[in-house]
Amino acid sequence: MSRLCLAIAGTLAVSTSAQAQHAPASPYAGWEHRAVKALSDQQIADLRAGRGMGLALPAELNGYPGPLHVLELGDQLRLTKEQRTRVQELHAAMNAEAIPLGERLIGQEADLERQFVSKSVTPASLQAATVEIGATQGALRLAHLRYHLSTLDVLTSDQVRLYGELRGYQASEGHRHGSKGHH
Repeated sequence: MSRLCLAIAGTLAVSTSAQAQHAPASPYAGWEHRAVKALSDQQIADLRAGRGMGLALPAELNGYPGPLHVLELGDQLRLTKEQRTRVQELHAAMNAEAIPLGERLIGQEADLERQFVSKSVTPASLQAATVEIGATQGALRLAHLRYHLSTLDVLTSDQVRLYGELRGYQASEGHRHGSKGHH
């Protein structure tokens, strides 16, 4: 019995040692090669394209459709020509606002990183940089949420309900609400 225990303990020790050699030291291992350490390549691409990156989830998941997704589902939603034109205008306006904010955020994150790389970061410069980053993130989120709100006013209640179904959302209080802008 003691030989069996020793054999099991030895096997576990070898197995644990082998796993430790192959496991990364940190979940961030490899991120040191990113162009901007705080942002993945996908996040940078999304910011540059004006994509929402989940910033509008409170709207999206509570019955306030996003302009891009409305356009993608336009045929199934049976958008009128006027509705399609208006949602295209909203999407273009959202991108015109979101893309420069995304570029600003990328630049601000890169500037913050440069302070750390150059060892020039101070408590005051750190506070200023993070306050600016936070303000830009807030403005970007506001832009996406605002256009979800505007898109709601273009659609009928039935289209909003169908949108939720097509996107795979369960009915919730948000999907059952009325809007003074609905026709």
